[in-house]
Amino acid sequence: MIRHRPFSSAENASPTLLRVLLRGSHLTAGVILLLALMEGGHFLTYAAAISLFFMTAQAVISIVLGRISEKRITNLEDLATKVDEQRAQIEQLFSMTDMLQSALSREDAGEVLAATASKLLPDLRGALYIFNNSQDRLDLVTLWPVDGVSNPIKTLIPANCWALKRGKVQINDPQARSLCCKHNAGRNATIEVPMIARGKVHGLLMFASDDLDGAIRLREIARVAQALADSMSLALANIALQEKLRTQSLRDPLTGLYNRRYMEDALERHLKIAERNATPTSVIMIDLDHFKQINDSHGHGKGDAVLRDVAAQLTASVRPTDTIARYGGEELIVIMPECELGHAIDKAELLRSRIESLSTLHGTSITASFGVACVPETSSSVRELVPMADAALYVAKKAGRNCVKAASRRQIPPASNTPPLLAVTKK
Repeated sequence: MIRHRPFSSAENASPTLLRVLLRGSHLTAGVILLLALMEGGHFLTYAAAISLFFMTAQAVISIVLGRISEKRITNLEDLATKVDEQRAQIEQLFSMTDMLQSALSREDAGEVLAATASKLLPDLRGALYIFNNSQDRLDLVTLWPVDGVSNPIKTLIPANCWALKRGKVQINDPQARSLCCKHNAGRNATIEVPMIARGKVHGLLMFASDDLDGAIRLREIARVAQALADSMSLALANIALQEKLRTQSLRDPLTGLYNRRYMEDALERHLKIAERNATPTSVIMIDLDHFKQINDSHGHGKGDAVLRDVAAQLTASVRPTDTIARYGGEELIVIMPECELGHAIDKAELLRSRIESLSTLHGTSITASFGVACVPETSSSVRELVPMADAALYVAKKAGRNCVKAASRRQIPPASNTPPLLAVTKK
């Protein structure tokens, strides 16, 4: 049996109607009392009874109006609280957007997101996933809070995520046995928001709740999660654009190798480090043999493909600390810090055989000539190093191509063991 609170139905009535009834009861009671006083006699008894009835009605109506006023005041206070919360959220989002403009990398943007989300949604766990370079999976960039309890999966496959498939917000609620992403694996309720900017999906923002009815809470914060994702997506798009422009300014667009401008800066930097640490630095100059004939016979498309494959072979054959650059046209250069002349010659021979092995793949003869120089064994400064390697390269060309030649070793005077003379001042 359902029990209703006293006056509960009256509280739902229109306050305007109740005020009209209240004023009408006052007027009616006054008129009856006035008539009773005029008539006198037994009319006074009836007037008293009727007045008592109206007074009771007035009291009930006053109580109802008071409760309606209290309810309205409570609602207004709740509304004011929500407005204050939303204002604080908006201020946090504006602050986050301002901080993201200074982010130089994905890691920086992830730190800003984690700090803001921890303030806005302290009762939820969060994670940021961003597409890798090959765009075939999403890697975990950051998570919060870092308390040792959160253990989200490290990588996501786009094909297993409904949020990425649909390009819309997805709430995974295992308790309701609704459609969930495969990577959820029936664990906590999560909300997943794809981060889309300029027509491209950059990543995924995820929040998780530890409560059994966490899906209710996640639906409440869906707009906040979407606002965070929108701010992050624009930041990631800007960072990606900056990285693209930086790469274009430093790398050759055809081969993906560093360009000559970067090579010159890197060579000067390596030689300064070598001079300070007293270590050798070698340079290998490479020139593809008869490259013009390949373009003339097979077209420039074939020549471009050969250059890309040669660059791939060089990259796969050198150390991570070595620098490979396109010097110009079909000429390439390899900078090898902490590498003696003999080791550089051996590496050049390996590269020569790797390039020659591409002949079978492309159905035409592909060879290269190599010139090697080293500081301090063949050269004494950066001004001499590259020209001497280039001169050795031309010696290899004259020797029949498809070979390795090194610059001549220079005579280094032996260090003197005689102590320096001390200056003596005569008195």
